[in-house]
Amino acid sequence: MSASAACELCLQPGGVLIASQPAWRLVRVLDPAIPAYYRIVWARHAAELSELSESERQVCWAAMVAVEQVLCQHLRPTKINWASFGNVVPHLHWHAIARFAWDAHFPNPVWGAAVRPVNEVEVQRVSGALPGIDRALAAACAAVPSC
Repeated sequence: MSASAACELCLQPGGVLIASQPAWRLVRVLDPAIPAYYRIVWARHAAELSELSESERQVCWAAMVAVEQVLCQHLRPTKINWASFGNVVPHLHWHAIARFAWDAHFPNPVWGAAVRPVNEVEVQRVSGALPGIDRALAAACAAVPSC
């Protein structure tokens, strides 16, 4: 499938561009309460992982692992959450969210109800580290093989 004129992820990056490969891109989602929130977006319009070739799926997986490793190394989160819904935007993309026991939604999904107030001190600490994390993510993404 080629680009869809009605698909927002075909038409715009979907966040702050951190890295770009021919087959995919990594963006940071701007959410003031969830600072370490990234999205891997497949370049061509595909709704499902099964629409990718085997080599494309391997590249997608390698990109996910690279992102996860950098987030774990730099932030030491309680958990990395991965999600792929596409119910609203049926374009293959993966949400990668570094989660912490102090975050407002933990242990619930970030899209659910908050269980505590936003910890502004911790959010600012993580936000302050993002420029360095973004550089490390860009370097790790550059090392992911192409399909």
